This record gives sequence, structure tokens and C-alpha cells, in this order.
Amino acid sequence: MVYELEAKAHFSSAHALRGYGGDCERLHGHNFRVLAVVYGGELDSLGLLIDFRELNELLGEVVGELDHRDLNSLPAFNDKNPSSEVLAEYIFERLSALLGEKQGERVRVKQITVWESEGYGATYRP
Repeated sequence: MVYELEAKAHFSSAHALRGYGGDCERLHGHNFRVLAVVYGGELDSLGLLIDFRELNELLGEVVGELDHRDLNSLPAFNDKNPSSEVLAEYIFERLSALLGEKQGERVRVKQITVWESEGYGATYRP
């Protein structure tokens, strides 16, 4: 048996796609939306995989590191363009680390989707 939970978050940031060769190479901003999907096979004594409040706080901590920032100036993106694909991977790794600290292996991140606009999003799933 596997249980899956979803949590949504958003953040506003600027980025520039180095080497893009078009408008997106210039600094510009997005109101990003994030969907995190976590999973696990074991419920706690209350019948919860993880409290939505805890999941929301952890996801909020991760997107808070990105909110109202020039993403290109963050060390995580020194050698990578902060594209939606790379942001999804970054959020996946950070949320996985925080969940591991709090929940061990009981709750894991399945996938992260990042939308940079209404019609365009990228999903990272290892």
C-alpha cells in the first residue's frame, strides 16, 4: 500500500538563462507555482502519512529560500541556469533533505512540478 499527499506553494523570483540567445537571457521574473508530491507506505498512530501543516512548513522553507531573489545570484545556480527544470530538481533535493531530517525514510518526495506561467511547467522525478 502506498499513500500520496500533495502540497502547493508559490514564489516570485527573477532569473536569466545564460547562453539562451533570446529574450530569456535578460533578467526577467516569474510568479512560480510548485506542486510537491510525497509518498509512503506507513501511517502514523493518528492515521497520517505526514501532517499537511508540517509538509507545508517544509515546502515553505524551501521556496522561501527562492522567493524575491535573483536566482542567478544564489550559489546553487552558479554553474546551472535556474530554469524550471533545474528549479524542480533543486526543490526536490532540498525538500527530500528536510523530510529525511524530520521523518527519516518513512515519507519521501516522489516528484516536484514547477510552473513558471499558467501554461508552462516542468516536473522532476528521479
